[in-house]
Amino acid sequence: MSARLSTAIRIGEAAKAIFRKTQSFPGPEFGKDADLREGEHVGVEPMLLALSMELALKAWFVFDYDDPKVVKSHNLSKLFDSLKPESQEKLDAEFRRSVVPYHPNGFFLDHSIRHILYQHQDAFIDWRYLHEAKESMMFDQSAFEATLEMVLREFEKRYRIEPVKPFWPS
Repeated sequence: MSARLSTAIRIGEAAKAIFRKTQSFPGPEFGKDADLREGEHVGVEPMLLALSMELALKAWFVFDYDDPKVVKSHNLSKLFDSLKPESQEKLDAEFRRSVVPYHPNGFFLDHSIRHILYQHQDAFIDWRYLHEAKESMMFDQSAFEATLEMVLREFEKRYRIEPVKPFWPS
């Protein structure tokens, strides 16, 4: 296995582990009858989901360019734009096929993965520094999670090889 592939896979696995961890967080119904201290966790999910997306895009970059020196940025739009055009097109096509029908966005006539990444481009920083909140901090968690899951799934398809079936009968 090449160094590029093993580095990309390690980064992708880290992204997937963070995503899986966020899936284990209690849902919104958890705090209905709880005390106010549970509000101290607000912002953790968006921050971790953005970090997971950042790592997923960096894994794509390493795989695309055979170079473990990825862009040192948390900006999801910049990371996406740093991918090879073929990777951008592949991710956008799969986004339109598997995410858009279930998470439509009325603000865009031509909804693309670029739009959701732009909308959340600084989510890691914004939600990490919640105490420095900007006027409008929005996070479309369900659409972002669906997009992240799709990016991770498509990344795995790049290196998963189906077992070769023997040509002789069993």
